Amino acid sequence: MSKTLIDVTRDAAALPELERLKLARIILDLSASSTMPVEDAETAWDDEITRRLRELRTGGVKGVPLAQVKWRIEAGCINTAEDHLPTRTSQTALWVASCRRMRSWTLARPVSLPRASRGQGLNSAAPAAYSVRMKSPAATTHMSHMFRRWTRVCAALAAAALGLSDARAANWAHWRGPQFNGASEETGLPTDFSKTNGVKWATELPGPAAATPVVWGDTVFVSSTDRATKTLVAMAFDRRRGTPLWRREVGSAGGDSDFGKFAAPSPVTDGEVAVFLYGTGELAAFDFAGKKLWARNLQQDYGAWCYQWTYGASPTLFDGRLYVLVLQRDVPVHGRGRVDGPNESYLLALAPATGKELWRHIRPTEADAESKEAYSTPIPVTHDGTTELLITGGDCISGHEPATGRELWRWGSWNRARVDHWRLVPSPVVGEGRALVCAPKGGAVFAVKSGVNGALDDSALAWKSEPKNATTDVATPLYYRGRLYVLNGERHRLTRLVPATGAVDWVGELGGRAKIEASPTAADGKIYVQDFRGEVFVLDAGEKFQVLKTVSLGEEGDDTIRSSIPVSQGNLFIRTNRKLYCVGK
Repeated sequence: MSKTLIDVTRDAAALPELERLKLARIILDLSASSTMPVEDAETAWDDEITRRLRELRTGGVKGVPLAQVKWRIEAGCINTAEDHLPTRTSQTALWVASCRRMRSWTLARPVSLPRASRGQGLNSAAPAAYSVRMKSPAATTHMSHMFRRWTRVCAALAAAALGLSDARAANWAHWRGPQFNGASEETGLPTDFSKTNGVKWATELPGPAAATPVVWGDTVFVSSTDRATKTLVAMAFDRRRGTPLWRREVGSAGGDSDFGKFAAPSPVTDGEVAVFLYGTGELAAFDFAGKKLWARNLQQDYGAWCYQWTYGASPTLFDGRLYVLVLQRDVPVHGRGRVDGPNESYLLALAPATGKELWRHIRPTEADAESKEAYSTPIPVTHDGTTELLITGGDCISGHEPATGRELWRWGSWNRARVDHWRLVPSPVVGEGRALVCAPKGGAVFAVKSGVNGALDDSALAWKSEPKNATTDVATPLYYRGRLYVLNGERHRLTRLVPATGAVDWVGELGGRAKIEASPTAADGKIYVQDFRGEVFVLDAGEKFQVLKTVSLGEEGDDTIRSSIPVSQGNLFIRTNRKLYCVGK
């Protein structure tokens, strides 16, 4: 057999969020029989798997560093006793199983051997680690008993390791997408649509929010306010039909007339928990069924936040940790902030399952007043096998050790004049070994080289943009297919740059009249972004700038729509102040 078809399906009771997930790709055969020694298979494929996984720049599976992932490829055929296996597999299926603690992974390549008789496929005598028997003695693989958790990871691992990711099955678990850069490898996405054409479903929302929805399998998580009750709510919808799955009240939005700003942080998920953060400090985690796992208020736990405006940074889930960034000024303003202790800026790491603190790293800066404040998100990045968390704000960018928060390096500043009102909104983005940080208020874009350490001077910069060509005050830049895209939302201008040098490919005018504060999303060769009024721009991401379509999805009176547009499983999820649209087939 020269090729093997992957066709992995799921058990409805065990994996509801992966319903109809199918990986259908052809993989190269090992050109060997079922008696081929495991060592030979490992030698043949280890380098290729390692290379392809590194290309993902995620640091491994679910954040496990590549150095901690041990690979074995075993030739053989799984005996599929469908009454017992948690995921039904066919004779031509790729089965991926995980050992405990996600430290060792096994890929089993099937060959054309007979199916086992029913009842002979599962060794139920080992409750801690089930065993799937195979015809070849050299081809036995062990699975964790935690099927519901690990099978999702394993399916993603198979696609990543072998370069077989199914674009239509991609999750969008973080507001900047699966690679934290605003991009997806999805294909077949729509260009021409409207409120009445090309919309799979639309559902009413109870109030405005700047938060971007996130998608995992068949569940869409939405953070919102409720106009009627002035509350902050966490919601889940069925991705296929748009029907509400559950809604939970998390806290009060207060009496502020612009209460929608309290739902600016986007939710985040790892496939097990969905975490919702709000500008009031409320932080809550739910399972996929809507059961509250834990809740806490960060202002109550660590002191009142000291912001000129309302807190709006989104959390990040990575490598088994939940990261929350609080970059604030050090003295009270407008009655906000601590008067009983220091107002410290910090990076906080929590356990996603319990909400308990793992550590809190204090991050001081030399910025003044409002320039200490930031609304950016911690962004993970891996370069040459080393994973860091990038943080921007307080007139500088810094890299941190994910396990401890320890600062590894810092560069700054774009604010040599010490202007005191340069708060920072865009999050960092990485492309081709360059970490981008965007100075506010019409300032330049700076590219910091990778592999740096300590206190850096300007020799660490790869390039600096001309503000007239590339600048952004709010929107986070996009990295897609080897190019960087920087959106000037006030002038409706998009710039495409070469990451290595900062050379400008083109500058394009979007048109429109309303301000844009949403960040651009890219997939299928197109870029999607919407403005304050819900005007959605569909742009060509290629060699020549082109506005492919402009679609109005906002309602009369909408003027503060800020949500970015996630992409998942062949659909766009567009959140306006009043509705959530699922666009596509």
